[in-house]
Amino acid sequence: MQLRPLGRTDIQVSALCLGTMTFGQQNTEADAHAQLDRAVAAGINFIDTAEVYPVPPLGETQGRTEQYIGTWLKSRGCRDRLVLATKVAGPGDWLPHIRGGTHRLDRPNIEAALDASLKRLQTDWIDLYQLHWPDRKTNFFGKLGYTASAEDESIPLLETLEVLSDQVKAGKIRHIGVSNETPWGLMRFLALAEQQGLPRMVSIQNPYNLLNRSFEVGLAEVAIREQCGLLAYSPMAFGVLSGKYLNGQRPADGRITLFSRFSRYSNPQTERAAGEYVALARRHGLDPAQMALAWVTSRPFTTANIIGATTLEQLESNLASLDLTLDDDLIAEIEAIHVEQPNPAP
Repeated sequence: MQLRPLGRTDIQVSALCLGTMTFGQQNTEADAHAQLDRAVAAGINFIDTAEVYPVPPLGETQGRTEQYIGTWLKSRGCRDRLVLATKVAGPGDWLPHIRGGTHRLDRPNIEAALDASLKRLQTDWIDLYQLHWPDRKTNFFGKLGYTASAEDESIPLLETLEVLSDQVKAGKIRHIGVSNETPWGLMRFLALAEQQGLPRMVSIQNPYNLLNRSFEVGLAEVAIREQCGLLAYSPMAFGVLSGKYLNGQRPADGRITLFSRFSRYSNPQTERAAGEYVALARRHGLDPAQMALAWVTSRPFTTANIIGATTLEQLESNLASLDLTLDDDLIAEIEAIHVEQPNPAP
């Protein structure tokens, strides 16, 4: 397993990170433990979760993912060998079950969220604590066309950073990161940290895959120059890049089949582009899903590629992507498809 530095810290994380948002919804506790066992056996030392998981977020299941990881950590006794990441939810009226729907990135909410996550995870510290999405009104989760709002009463970034700093001093957090963030937001956090002597963001977890390369526009430069690398989520675009949804197919256990809210990668443009990438992989004798994953892992701004699976067979396939090296000719063909159909998914 390849190891890479987490920002400017002394922590080395595996190039593949195990994503867990299916634990507690599509995966049972036994499934979750089996996936965690297999991932660690393969050399993965990086596990990512969030207080809102599993997804789709529901009141009756919220926190179950962290609970499953917690029971596994307690039974295996391997906490010291792992880099554990979780996230605090930003605001949104679509999560009324989290702290009564009043969740913001302020002191009361961050402290309550962190303590609850620590309890569910059965650990005394989080290695990487991330802001799941911004408190302010901006573009994330596929939103385009930013417009300023006079009604934006968001929590100041400095206030959020100061709260996180206090949790680092208390020993509950080792490092901090952002997720679903913009270039402006990440640079402001980095500037405030430098100006005020506060903890520095060490990573940014945003969507990145062959169908959505918007990270390259502004954030890739920040990630490289500021050593605040990408933790890429949705590297297979909800499984679309495996080819299993092409030509109208809807496998019964597929995420897009089960949950209609996951429509981000289901438009006609993404299907056409995905078809091109799948066909390219097959012409080269490659598994399309493994090609898609290998491409994300190989990007110079990627710290870790967050893989997710609902079966051990899928996990084995994802792990095998590390053995795949994409040559220059294949990369050139990938770029040619991108030029013809750039970023079909927002």
